[in-house]
Amino acid sequence: MSAPLPGRTLADLDGDVLAHCAGHLCARDVASLAMACRPLHAAAYCDAVWYRLYREQWPFQQVPRGALGIRELYIRRHTEVHQMKFNDPLSSIYYLDPTESAPSHLMLDRNDVWFSQGPVAKRLSLGWLNMELMETYKSHSARITCMRLFPLINTPLFRSDTHTNEKALVTSSTDRTVCLCWKGQSRCYKGHSGPVTALADKLLGDGEFKVLATGSEDCTIRLWSVSTRAKKHPLISTLHGHEKTLSLLSVAWHKPSLLMSISKDTKVKVWDTMAPPSSVSSSCVGGTHLNSSGPPVAIKCYQSLCYIAAGSEVTAIDLRTMKKASVLALRNQRILSCEMLPSEWLICTGIKDKALLWDIRKSQELANTVAELHSDGPVALLHLDPYKVVTGAPWDGQVHVWETRTGHLVNTLSCNNPVKSAGRSTLSAMAVDGCRIITTGSSTEGSLLHYQDFLRSSVPVASSGKEVSKFWGPQEYDDEDSDDDH
Repeated sequence: MSAPLPGRTLADLDGDVLAHCAGHLCARDVASLAMACRPLHAAAYCDAVWYRLYREQWPFQQVPRGALGIRELYIRRHTEVHQMKFNDPLSSIYYLDPTESAPSHLMLDRNDVWFSQGPVAKRLSLGWLNMELMETYKSHSARITCMRLFPLINTPLFRSDTHTNEKALVTSSTDRTVCLCWKGQSRCYKGHSGPVTALADKLLGDGEFKVLATGSEDCTIRLWSVSTRAKKHPLISTLHGHEKTLSLLSVAWHKPSLLMSISKDTKVKVWDTMAPPSSVSSSCVGGTHLNSSGPPVAIKCYQSLCYIAAGSEVTAIDLRTMKKASVLALRNQRILSCEMLPSEWLICTGIKDKALLWDIRKSQELANTVAELHSDGPVALLHLDPYKVVTGAPWDGQVHVWETRTGHLVNTLSCNNPVKSAGRSTLSAMAVDGCRIITTGSSTEGSLLHYQDFLRSSVPVASSGKEVSKFWGPQEYDDEDSDDDH
């Protein structure tokens, strides 16, 4: 027998071969490749790789010529697009029936727009220059109170592997029911004795066994199995312990079997939802009381912390001890809306005439370290991501886009048809997904949905000059430091 061929490693491949392989990856995978080892890092930084990515993402955009490399140009363009720094987004308008109620919930997921009008939920499909009504769900007999999207594969409506990436809609209502819907199919969950006021932000559990948590004015939390094995008897257990209406439910980031709940009296409880049904009374594994001056507004779990905005404070609770890890106080300013980005150490709170952007790393040292994002009215609508903050006031008729790093205003977007807009307009809901935004409101023309996509935009908003971060002063780097980091 002939001797086996010697094994080959990445070290045996030259840079051109590695760069050719990297040329078949998407931008996210190329970025991951750069962190693997030095040879792959060099291949991932190759201009040919990033030139292809740039042309695929923006085929009609001319590649600028300048001092920056193609990778840096891609990152800058990607950042500006996600910050909506352009005047010419792809725009489409969908007019609503004037006899129907104004939308109260709005979600944007890939090419679908979901919204509710009273007891009805609808799904629109996004086209190139239009939106088309695809589905209308009339599963409820009273107003919808909450909407969530969950992976279809985790629900009993899943039928085929061709639908693996689809999302199913879950709605709760004042008619005491919860409905699971997808493409003409629906499933109704009944059991609450009062209006359902809260849906968990994620499904509980690991693996195939998934659980949906709902809260109600009957002061109970109900756990429903959404697996295919529990079609006839989906109710798993009822959790008692709250004395007031449930306001918010959130699944722990570090342990998907733990559920956080907060009621209108700002009492917080932690539940082990995997506890046996016979020990429901002992499934509450922790609790605390915020003693807040107002009702809960938002909740977010990250690592072992749970951030809760209520009254004039944002409180971080350590779920291991149920003690307050930190408190961000707004000095008697009632919080109307709140978005949290704990992975970036940022929290944004909306109050009566502005939004406040906080760097929570400094909140304990310098309580006034904050960027103020001014508004013409109460900031009831907020979005926060690593690139931007989007703020909206109900009577403003437009939304404002601010750069997250600096707190600088970069754009103002109209919520109505810019061609026909006249008179006073209102804003009732908005949803943001990357470089896309959809808003809904009303004007003299009636109620409408306005969708704007900045991915292919080319006309930049006029810049007012160089921007300096309000959180961190200007920093200087030398080539030696940059090389060491890699």
